[in-house]
Amino acid sequence: MKITTTKAALLDPLQQVGGVVERRQTLPILANILLNLRGKSLVITATDLEVEMKTSTQVEASGETDITLPARKLIDICRALPDQAVIHINVEGERVVIVSGPSRFTLGTLPAKDYPVIEPTTSSSSFAVSEKILKTLIEKTHFAMAQQDVRYYLNGMLLEIKEGKIRSVATDGHRLATSESRIDNAMELQVIIPRKAILELGKLLSGSTREVLVDVSSNHIRFSIGSTVFTSKLIDGKFPDYKRVIPINSDKTVLADREILRDALQRTSILSNEKYRGICFQFSKNSLELLAHNPEQEEAKEELPIDYIGDELVIGFNVGYLIEVLNVLETEKVRLMLSDSNSSCLVEAEENSDSRYVIMPMRL
Repeated sequence: MKITTTKAALLDPLQQVGGVVERRQTLPILANILLNLRGKSLVITATDLEVEMKTSTQVEASGETDITLPARKLIDICRALPDQAVIHINVEGERVVIVSGPSRFTLGTLPAKDYPVIEPTTSSSSFAVSEKILKTLIEKTHFAMAQQDVRYYLNGMLLEIKEGKIRSVATDGHRLATSESRIDNAMELQVIIPRKAILELGKLLSGSTREVLVDVSSNHIRFSIGSTVFTSKLIDGKFPDYKRVIPINSDKTVLADREILRDALQRTSILSNEKYRGICFQFSKNSLELLAHNPEQEEAKEELPIDYIGDELVIGFNVGYLIEVLNVLETEKVRLMLSDSNSSCLVEAEENSDSRYVIMPMRL
């Protein structure tokens, strides 16, 4: 069996699915990707048993064959070939020979019949959403997901459809991010998608208006984007009631230039404690003073103008949390809603509140 293709046609789908493959695997075959040839269509699949991505490309070939090849080696070989390279893949028993110009590579295979495939249960709900909306929801909130938290339901993102809106929510217990957009003709649902699936899906999506078809079953979610199908297991757990965390009675409102505030925070953070990243915020009439200290007795201080009329307030925050929020907001000015030094802060864009961020205070 001989397959002929080009670097341009093969490398993009390989790199697309390659992110799913873990470097350390419990099963050797999970380090491979599955290639299914049907006529002139080559379907490429990668999985880690939790997440599966499947895409296809057109090649010159005939007949049918199923093989698995080492993912990293195959991607590295394709990446190292010249841009206009023509690639010939020859299947010879338990070996595959890849030939391109003067280059020749022989790779070992593992039986395709042993390759695990995620088979979701029957879909219980389906809806369509544009790539742009889904990508925006992920970009605005993914950074607040927990990493390896014992509260396993925090190691992912809540995707919720309710009252004509689709909403993403992420929290690690210290901060919360939520973003929403309108959606038509979708039934209500609430699912928790694992962290890895969210990060890979974010890479896969573009900013186009093309529709993504989403199928949800009791234990899986499947996204169909053009010729690519992305499937993930769902986290079985109850996500915290995030609405209770969002402050509603804040009596102090601060308006600040987003870029000026972000730059000042980045400069001040240089001398913050590397472990705790705490910075002291001192609010007074139309002024914010930022103070940072570290165990080496070094100090950073910065003062910047803000729109604020109210009682003086001193409060501490993890500077990294605020910088991440300011990086994803795309507005000229941001609004900070505060109550006192022991209460959380609500951050949102001045123009709209589609994306909202809650940051817990720190004791400094």
